[in-house]
Amino acid sequence: MTDLRRRRILTASALGGVALAMPAVARAQETVSWRMQALWDGGTTPYEFEKNFVARVAELTDGKFDIKLFSAGQLVPAAQAFDAVRSGAFQMMKTFDGYEAGKIPSFAFTSTIPFGFPDPDQYEAWFYELGGLDMAREAYAKAGLTYIAPTVYGEEPMHSTVKIESIADMAGKKGRFVGLASAVMGDLGVAVTPMATAEVYSGLEKGLIDFADRGDLTANYEAGLAEVAKFIILPGVHQPTTATSYVANTAAFGALPDSFKAALAVAAREISGSLRQRIIVQNTEVLDKYREKGVEVLQLDPADISAARGKAVESWKKATKGDPLATKIVDSQVAFMQSLGLI
Repeated sequence: MTDLRRRRILTASALGGVALAMPAVARAQETVSWRMQALWDGGTTPYEFEKNFVARVAELTDGKFDIKLFSAGQLVPAAQAFDAVRSGAFQMMKTFDGYEAGKIPSFAFTSTIPFGFPDPDQYEAWFYELGGLDMAREAYAKAGLTYIAPTVYGEEPMHSTVKIESIADMAGKKGRFVGLASAVMGDLGVAVTPMATAEVYSGLEKGLIDFADRGDLTANYEAGLAEVAKFIILPGVHQPTTATSYVANTAAFGALPDSFKAALAVAAREISGSLRQRIIVQNTEVLDKYREKGVEVLQLDPADISAARGKAVESWKKATKGDPLATKIVDSQVAFMQSLGLI
């Protein structure tokens, strides 16, 4: 074979390799377009941070991963988002796992734990350092969905029409709680009344309930609770820390380039920290507004909370319903709380 012929064969081979490689490269550079429904109404602080999330994903992917954001209920009613994402009606949602805890017991403990971690950094550490992410992903995989990451922040308060200064004072009172909190508070003697969020104001005003969980301090102030409940009880032991979650359609997520998957994870963790810090600042500001309207802020004794936490563990274990993964999650969280000296 002549040198000229050998060079022609090598050149053709090299060009063929480039031709084979080019479609994969081109595909990686194509823009991916998703739709995401948020958990929040437009104009709220958390919704503004979801706008930051999709903008950050776009920035990390040089504008090639475009997520169009919709507020709660814009694509489907909030209660239908879980099935809509699973079926592929849209690719992603921000959700609160506790909504589906009745069907999937693990979700009660990847959303919020009544009398659980008092500091959101502790809860986030459980997710990122102690296998919580993997357990949450396993729970969602069973449901045919992909869990990406949590957004972890602090407490929700209790608003009361009566003075409550201890856990024992809650016994016999009529309280509005939902999800796992309703079971735990019920075990502590509260006469739990299920009630839609939109009904909390009128429930307090009409005396149907004595105290209630509703939402964060700012949202509750905007809803007018300072007008009908002259006491705020802190910390919000029924929901001391909160985790909402980014969840994707499994097929859509699996089709993403690894760099896009990484962008979702990075943006999610950044938003978790930045929203938490914003809420800390907002809480101090809005508490002053409550006080200006004559609302008294009551603080529960840490020793009282610690004693009740020990009792709550039994409620948590009952809520697993014997499910192996839920039991594994609770055991992991309890072990961490013990190492922190909380139990």
